[in-house]
Amino acid sequence: MAIRTRGLNHLTVRVSHLEQSVRFYEQLLGFYVRHRGEHDAYLESGPLWLALIEGDVPLGETQSRHVDHIALTVAAGEFDDAVEALHAANVTIVAGPITRGVGRSVYFLDPDGLQLELHTSTLDARMSVWS
Repeated sequence: MAIRTRGLNHLTVRVSHLEQSVRFYEQLLGFYVRHRGEHDAYLESGPLWLALIEGDVPLGETQSRHVDHIALTVAAGEFDDAVEALHAANVTIVAGPITRGVGRSVYFLDPDGLQLELHTSTLDARMSVWS
């Protein structure tokens, strides 16, 4: 029997400086802070729940480093302003802005070097141009 998942529940990201990361996600990307602890913070944007955990992985535990990037949706009409906000904040742009399918993307790094993407379309829109 296949497990019936209903979508992405949350992402947990290990960060080196909690306050710097909270400011980045809250002030630049518009996440809402739901909880801020001594070494963790829980933020949300739409249905996405993002947990930021400060510090190294405890001895004996493993940490996956297999995430390529995290994509966040922005409205098409707000995309250019979002790119300008990244530039104004001196954020490292990795690629873009580019057009992918029928949407636009820009790839950039958070304070710990995690690659993020702002993207303007949906999976259905992307599939409509692939046959």
